[in-house]
Parts: sequence; structure tokens; C-alpha cells
Amino acid sequence: MNREIDILSALAEPTRLAAVRLLWDGREHCVCELMRELGATQSRMSRHMAALKQAGLVVDRRDAQWVRYRRNPALANHLAAIVDAAMASLAANEERNAA
Repeated sequence: MNREIDILSALAEPTRLAAVRLLWDGREHCVCELMRELGATQSRMSRHMAALKQAGLVVDRRDAQWVRYRRNPALANHLAAIVDAAMASLAANEERNAA
């Protein structure tokens, strides 16, 4: 149950939730891209990504001076389902707000 709480805590912060949303496409994303998309500084983005990594949601790979992140392929299905539910809820809220 502790992993579930870690994941929910990580997703509770709006910038981290937005980063996971981008990373949930399964592709690898450079931290520079995440910074640009989310309007965050490098230090702020690094702190958020460290929290997501600690929660087990993402993995990283160093590429010269940048770090590339992607969805953790080893994330257990029941934990990935928590993130999928959060993404679905976010999409539903956006649809309601747009209507």
C-alpha cells in the first residue's frame, strides 16, 4: 500500500501530474522539452522529476548535458492503473470545463 501512497502523493502536484501526462505516451522526453512544455526552470523540473523517479513512475537516462525521462516500463500493472485513472480523470475534467 505504501507504493500506492507514494504514487498518489507524486501525482498530487500539478507540475508533476502534467509531466507524467507527457511521459505517459511511452516515448522518451528530454528534460529540456519538459521544461519548455511546462514552463518550468531546470532546477524546478529536476526536483519534480526526482520525486517522480523516487515514486517509481519514471526512469531516466543521461544524454550529454541533458537527462531523458520515460515511463517506467517495469511499473506494476496495478500501479500503472492508478496513473491511468488519474489521467482519465484529468481528461474528463478538461472536457467538462471546455463544455
